[in-house]
Amino acid sequence: MRMLKFPKSLLALGLAFAVAAPAWAQGADNATRLVSPWAPGGLIDAMGRHFAEKLSQRMGTSFIVENRPGAAGTLAASVVARGPSDGKQLMLTTGAAISVAPHLRRGLNYNPMTDFAFIGMMADLPMSVSVRYDSPYQTLADLIKDAKARPERVSIANTGVGAITHLTAELFGQAVGAKFLHVPYQGPAQQFQDLLGGQVDVVMTSSIGLEQLVATKKVRALGTFTRNRLPSSGMAPTVTEATGISGLDLPVWLGVMAHAKTPPRLLEQLAAEFLAICRLPETQEKFKEIVSCGDAREFEKVVRDDHKRWGDIVRSANIRIQE
Repeated sequence: MRMLKFPKSLLALGLAFAVAAPAWAQGADNATRLVSPWAPGGLIDAMGRHFAEKLSQRMGTSFIVENRPGAAGTLAASVVARGPSDGKQLMLTTGAAISVAPHLRRGLNYNPMTDFAFIGMMADLPMSVSVRYDSPYQTLADLIKDAKARPERVSIANTGVGAITHLTAELFGQAVGAKFLHVPYQGPAQQFQDLLGGQVDVVMTSSIGLEQLVATKKVRALGTFTRNRLPSSGMAPTVTEATGISGLDLPVWLGVMAHAKTPPRLLEQLAAEFLAICRLPETQEKFKEIVSCGDAREFEKVVRDDHKRWGDIVRSANIRIQE
């Protein structure tokens, strides 16, 4: 089976940080922990370690990444929500645990809107709609027309029931008046193998990692859920641009939160430092495909809008997950 390739720069960056990870464990007892819901390695983990390194240098105290993967990010969120409020434990998170899980999972032991304080936004991992390069769907209009003509016959792959990819596909279908056949996968690699093999018609996925597939004409991006066109998606039109429907620029954010009762002055200091590190030329260059800086107030608005959006979609589509 031929393996899909992703940009060497991203793979090398994630590997470099993963190899260096054990060094961060030194002197961990007194360190401030940046709790991450991902396993070591990969671009997002690399970004967390970059911020931890810069914070250590700028604040004169040790910051480390503590990986707590599992349960779609809710495990890491629970650790921080139920942990100390002295600012020694922060959370690297996305909407999975904050904007989505509360609408899908019963028995969460935290309230995402009251148990956390907002520090800042670090990145945006934009979504795209993609097909095989030789697909009969050459434009988003082609896809929408066929999906309307054949309800629940055009298959669209996502990364699991209730995942952001699934919810984005549901929102897209509702917005354009089409019903897709949703096919869940455990990860993007198998999605793209089946897309190229003709087992699935469309993939809803992050635009990150698409560049090589698009450049080698294996995959065609039909549209992105962004305000502006993206080089990684071959400058495909935005979904709003292609459909004329507003409100389809959807941030898939990555940000930092703390316990809600963290001392306000410390929160202000942390927020200022995170924003300053995010804006560093080094950060902008190293993570240019995903970096997106926002202060605490801007980040809070993004999260609250996100929480409402996905709650509405979960209810309208009657999405349920097995626990």
